[in-house]
Amino acid sequence: MIRASLALFALLASGFAQSPAEPLKTLRPEHPRLILLDRDLPALRSLIKQDPLARQVYERLVAEAGQLQNAPTVEYQVVGPRLLAQSRRCLDRIYTLALLHRLDGQKQYLERALKELRAAAAFPDWNPSHFLDTAEMTHAFAIGYDWLYQSLTPQDRAWIRRALVEKGIDQALPIWAAQRGWSVNRFNWNQVCNGGIGIGALAVAEEEPEKAAAVLRHAVKSLPRALDSYRPDGGWPEGPGYWHYATRYTVYFLAALETALGTDFALSASEGFDQAGHFRVYFCGPSGRTFNYADAGDSIGGAAEMFWLARRFQEPVYAWHQQQRLQAPQARPEALDLVWYRSEARGPRAAGWPLDALFRGVGVAFFRSSWDDPNAIFVGVKAGDLKVGHSQLDLGSFVLDAGGQRWALDLGADNYNMPQYFGKLRWTYYRMRTESHNTLLIDNENQDPKAEAPIVAFRSEPNLACVRVNLAPAYPGRVKRFERGVALSERSQVFIQDEIAAAQPVEALWGMVTAAEVEIKGRQATLRQGGWNLDAAIVAPEEATFEVVSTTPPPPQNPNPGTRKLVVRLPEKVKDLRLVVSLTPHGPTSGARELSWMDRPLAEW
Repeated sequence: MIRASLALFALLASGFAQSPAEPLKTLRPEHPRLILLDRDLPALRSLIKQDPLARQVYERLVAEAGQLQNAPTVEYQVVGPRLLAQSRRCLDRIYTLALLHRLDGQKQYLERALKELRAAAAFPDWNPSHFLDTAEMTHAFAIGYDWLYQSLTPQDRAWIRRALVEKGIDQALPIWAAQRGWSVNRFNWNQVCNGGIGIGALAVAEEEPEKAAAVLRHAVKSLPRALDSYRPDGGWPEGPGYWHYATRYTVYFLAALETALGTDFALSASEGFDQAGHFRVYFCGPSGRTFNYADAGDSIGGAAEMFWLARRFQEPVYAWHQQQRLQAPQARPEALDLVWYRSEARGPRAAGWPLDALFRGVGVAFFRSSWDDPNAIFVGVKAGDLKVGHSQLDLGSFVLDAGGQRWALDLGADNYNMPQYFGKLRWTYYRMRTESHNTLLIDNENQDPKAEAPIVAFRSEPNLACVRVNLAPAYPGRVKRFERGVALSERSQVFIQDEIAAAQPVEALWGMVTAAEVEIKGRQATLRQGGWNLDAAIVAPEEATFEVVSTTPPPPQNPNPGTRKLVVRLPEKVKDLRLVVSLTPHGPTSGARELSWMDRPLAEW
C-alpha cells in the first residue's frame, strides 16, 4: 500500500513538474514511441509462449490477419452523417497488422497495412463534419506510421504523414482555437477527438513540432473537462456503451503520452478515474448483458483498456474481468488485449468486493446475490440527470437478471440515422420515451428531459439491499411527491415500491419490458424463459391487475421483435398511491417461494 502511494505521488509530481507549455521537451526521439515500445517486444513474445490465454489471443489475431489478406479495403462510404464505420475498420486492421508485423516480421502484414492506409489516404477527406470519423482515422494513421516506421520507405512515410497532418491535425486546430464543439464537450466526443488527434501529433512530432506542440497543449487542457465526468466514483453518465468508447480513448491517449513523453501530465490521477473499472465490473450482469441505459446495446463485449487500468491502478479485478471476456466463446480480441495483457488477476469475491454498489456521480445502483453463480440475481437501477449525452427518458428504470436470463430489459438505442434522432424528434421515438422503460408512466407522458432525479437512500446488508429515488422532478406539475424504491430481499426476491402524492388525479401505469413468455392471472403473472420462471405479484393496491401491452412502434423505428411489456393497470386515476410489485425467480426444480416483504413506507427503508 505504501509503495502504491509513493508511486502515485511520484507520478503526480512528474506530471505537474513539466509544463504543457513545452509538451515535446521529453519526446522520445525514435520510433516506435506510441503505446508499445520495441524494448517491450521480447517480454510480449515470452508472454505468448507462457500464458495460454495470451497465446489464444495471439492465434486469433493471426487468423484475423489471414482473413484480411483478401478482404476489400476501407471505402469512402458516408452513412447518414458518418464515415465512422470505415475509420474504425481501418484502425482495427492497422493495429492488428502492425502488431503482428512487429512480432513476427512477416512482410505480408506490412503490405496489407500499407494497402489499407493507401486506400484511406486517397479519401477526399476524413469527414470532419462528424469529427469522430476524422479523429479515429488520424489514430489509425498514427499507429501505422509509428509502429511500421522502421519498415517504411521514405516515400511511404511522406504520404502517410501528409495525410495524417492535412486530413487530421489541420482540421482539428481551428476547432480548439475557436473553443467550440468537442473541444469544450464533457463527454465521449472530447476523449475521442482529443485522443485521436493527440496520438497523431505524437506520431509526427519531430517533423511537425509546432503543430504537434499546439495539439498537445490544447488536448491536455481540454481533456480534463471530460475526465471530470468520472467524479467522484468512476461512473459514466452516458451509460455502459459510451463508457467503453470514452474510457478506451482516454486510455489510448494516456498510454501514448506515457511512452512518447514519459508523463501523462497527471491526467490519469483525475478524481474518480481510478474507479472507472469498478463501474464496468458492476454494470455487467451474470446473464452476459450490461445495464444498458442511454444509447447502448446490452452485449458486454471486450474492453482491452481494463488491462491498462489494472496495471495503472494495481487492481487485479480489472484484469480478471477482461480475461473473462476473452474466454467467452464469442470473444473477438483486439491487438491491445495482447499489448496490455495482465496475467495477474483476481475475481471480485476473492478481492472482497461488496455485492452491491452505488455510483453517486451518475445516480446508478447495482445489487446481486452472488459474484460467482451464473444464475445469480442482478438488479441495476437508474436515477441521475437526463441532460447528459445520449440520455433516454428512463429515470427510475431497472433491469433484472436471474437464472442466466434477462427478465426486465432495456431496449437500448434505435437507428441513429432516423430523422432528427439527436434533434427535435428524439423524444417522439419509442425507445427514447418513458413508456419504453421499466418505470412508472404518468398520464401517458414523457418525463421532463431536463430532470434530475437524486438517489435519497442506499442500503447494503446481507438480507436487504435497497435504493430510493426521488422521481418527483421528472414529472413537474403532475406530482407533489414521487419516490421509487427497489429492493433485493434476502438475495432472492426483488420488490419495486412506488409512492405518489398528486394535487390532481393522475393515471399511473407501472411497466416492465421483457422477452419472456407471460401468463397472467389477475394480480399474478408468471414469466418463462430458458427453463426458469419469474413470478410477478401485485402486493398493493388490491384493485390493480396485470396486463400485457405491445412494444411495437410505427416505422421506421425498430419493431422490437420478441418483446412485450408487462404493465400494472389501475381502475381509475389516483391522487395517492402506494404500488408494490414483487418479482421472484426460481429454477426448473424449485417452486415459487412465499413473499417475505417488509410492509412499510419508503421513508422507513
